[in-house]
Amino acid sequence: MDVFYLYPMRECLKKEVSYKTSRSSGPGGQHVNKTESRVELYWNLTDSVCLNDFQKHMIRKRLVSRLTEKSVLILTSDKHRSQHQNKEDVTERFLKLIAASLVPVRKRYPTKPTRSSVEKRISNKKIRGDLKRSRRNRPEE
Repeated sequence: MDVFYLYPMRECLKKEVSYKTSRSSGPGGQHVNKTESRVELYWNLTDSVCLNDFQKHMIRKRLVSRLTEKSVLILTSDKHRSQHQNKEDVTERFLKLIAASLVPVRKRYPTKPTRSSVEKRISNKKIRGDLKRSRRNRPEE
């Protein structure tokens, strides 16, 4: 999902996010033991002023397994060696996740099978039935 769907709310959502850093277990060798390059993103859905009630309901419904009991979304990133890159990475992932959960689900309209596909299915069933009938031990009556 493209984040441009969220463009008007993008800056507003970025202001509502808080970050926390910690020591990473990712790449960096011994350097990783002394720098806090892992970034955690916290965003409270209920306190958001950027979204209306319907949008909050959609996000809560789609991200129910990722939200805490207090409706806080927590994302982490320790992919890169630098804290700055991890912050950018987790922010982009957050915006894509929100954008994807706001896209309405299209209603599925059932289609009828074509006449040729129905005929083909029935002829294949007849062929298969004839084959099985020919394999029987007892003679046909």
